[in-house]
Amino acid sequence: MISVSDALSHLFDLVTATEVEAVPLRQAAGRVLARDVVATRTQPPFAASSMDGYALRQTEVEPDAMFKVIGEAAAGHRFDGVVKAGQAVRIFTGAPVPEGADFVVIQEDTTRRGDLIMLGHDIGPKTNIRPAGGDFHTGDTMDAPRLLRPADIALLASMNVATVPVYAKPRVAIIATGDELVQPGEVPNPDQIIASNTYGLAALLEQHGAQCRMIPIARDTVPSLTQAFTMAQDADLIITIGGASVGDHDLVAPVAAQMGMEQAFYKVAMRPGKPLIFGRLDGMLVLGLPGNPVSAGVTSAIFLKAAMAVMLGLDDHDAAPATALLGRDLEANDFRQDYLRAVLSTDADGNLVATPFERQDSAMMERLAKADCLVVRPPEAAAAAKGERVEIIALGGGMVAF
Repeated sequence: MISVSDALSHLFDLVTATEVEAVPLRQAAGRVLARDVVATRTQPPFAASSMDGYALRQTEVEPDAMFKVIGEAAAGHRFDGVVKAGQAVRIFTGAPVPEGADFVVIQEDTTRRGDLIMLGHDIGPKTNIRPAGGDFHTGDTMDAPRLLRPADIALLASMNVATVPVYAKPRVAIIATGDELVQPGEVPNPDQIIASNTYGLAALLEQHGAQCRMIPIARDTVPSLTQAFTMAQDADLIITIGGASVGDHDLVAPVAAQMGMEQAFYKVAMRPGKPLIFGRLDGMLVLGLPGNPVSAGVTSAIFLKAAMAVMLGLDDHDAAPATALLGRDLEANDFRQDYLRAVLSTDADGNLVATPFERQDSAMMERLAKADCLVVRPPEAAAAAKGERVEIIALGGGMVAF
């Protein structure tokens, strides 16, 4: 049995980012930018009006000044002439400011009769002109890695980038194991339950950038589990659920070893989630999660989250951990690293407070569903008093918050 930190070190030694692929901009949202992208144009490419009004010379702006309107400029249609003394050009938002003009008087501050305008008395110093390159310039970059949000997609479009280099979606095969499992919609025997972990895990992984394939349930026999592993070929990551312990019916470790898996670790000093397997099989990563739903959820928060981050090019395992104030007293811990399900709140001073549930039974899925975070208790940690600062891991709706 190894420590959580040692297990994570082994994981980081084996996991690498997926290959880089180019996708159309329309398909890039939610993907991870793999290489810096360079703007091919300046935005805006010209000095542009930020208001509807009249473009003229700032030195001529004074109350009751009169100007002759010599033309019009609209977005996509510039005025080709030159604005001279005593002249103005009707201009609309987004239109290029004509040569010779350096000030836009908003239309509310003017009175127009025919081709003549007269300025009002309350014109401020604001030019109402967006300078060329006020947003970005040719050669400016969007730096990688970066999870591409809608605003990023809009920026890339403005940069005139039509194809985006992103990390390929990790291909994940999920294998649920156990004679006790049936698929949702099937009628279970009195001794069977529904295979729920598989569906929650697939939804979570796909939400965070993976491409998942659900392998038919593997029964507690060597041939069935061998067939499931064979069906999972070509995956970047195989996740098994259940069968990771040492009982007579726990066959994941021996079958994987028989098929040639190089085991990095087996059993981690953590609670919940001790029976955990990680290794490499024919170039594929293999992560064996416990079958207990709470244990599977907690180990996913620690190990699956870390593996996915590296595969997607978002490795941040050196980042400072999140912390909160402890909401109740805790007893001293034993040799295993403890992950306590907890709810978050804020105190009167605005501090984040994490309050662990009194009961931490690993069979209680309802507590995991209600939990906002996990409170991390290091091995051999001394008793902790309410109000002490502790490390936390955020959860989202009872699942991992990637």
